[in-house]
Amino acid sequence: MGNCWCLRAALKNLKMIGGTEGGGQERGGGGFLFAAKREGGKLPGAGKEEAALESSIMANGDDGCCLKEVLVTFQSCLNDQQEILMDPYIAGWKGLVRFLNTLGTIFSFVSKDAVAKIQIMENYRSSNEKAQYLTLQSMVKYELGNNMVDLKSPVDQPPSGCRTILRLHRALRWLQLFLEGLRTSSEDSSTSALCADAYNASLANYHPWIIRKTALLSFYVLPARNAFLELMNVGTPADAVAMLEEALPSIAKVYDITEALYAQHKLLEIP
Repeated sequence: MGNCWCLRAALKNLKMIGGTEGGGQERGGGGFLFAAKREGGKLPGAGKEEAALESSIMANGDDGCCLKEVLVTFQSCLNDQQEILMDPYIAGWKGLVRFLNTLGTIFSFVSKDAVAKIQIMENYRSSNEKAQYLTLQSMVKYELGNNMVDLKSPVDQPPSGCRTILRLHRALRWLQLFLEGLRTSSEDSSTSALCADAYNASLANYHPWIIRKTALLSFYVLPARNAFLELMNVGTPADAVAMLEEALPSIAKVYDITEALYAQHKLLEIP
């Protein structure tokens, strides 16, 4: 009885604090989730726009979300110069939001914050400066050249594209590690343990203690490994494993290129 009550409380807390960035405060340079929305100025995307975008994302998906199609989208992110194209990157994240939402409320605190970030980036891509946001590399060059990235505090200006992508980048690492764990694990492996290990190696580094404990507790409601693999809508668990083996290298490549670019420009700890 006590464990059930704790799980219900954890899920309720995640739902309450995960809807927008305003649900908590960042630690250690800021995290993707539960970030405090303290920036001055007008946000490029917020409120009703985010709700409309989330509805649009879900409406454009099938009754079941095929994760293979989502991951394949990331394969189209790189051009011949190994630059990351922004539009396929955003499209890939829209697909990930659809997939996460098919799992119920357990990952809603991830998907809702992802929607907020997607909205910001789509607004940049539809602005007068949209050409500067064609690729991740052109965005970094443009924003740094125009002093749009506050490396100390985001208080005096809206969130930059660099800051926004960094939050998605950190969350992508968590998903990459989690899916890779599912791919390489045995049939009797614990999905909740795999998810927790991935979280502890990535997003947990940017969350305060109470958020880490609540998130880790909520992972206990994840289904068994094979049942989770079937949710990917590609066939049997073996089919899902084969799909992940084919698709995850593209995710890893996008992550590695982003990581190297941000490290080169000392952007990995944007507050």
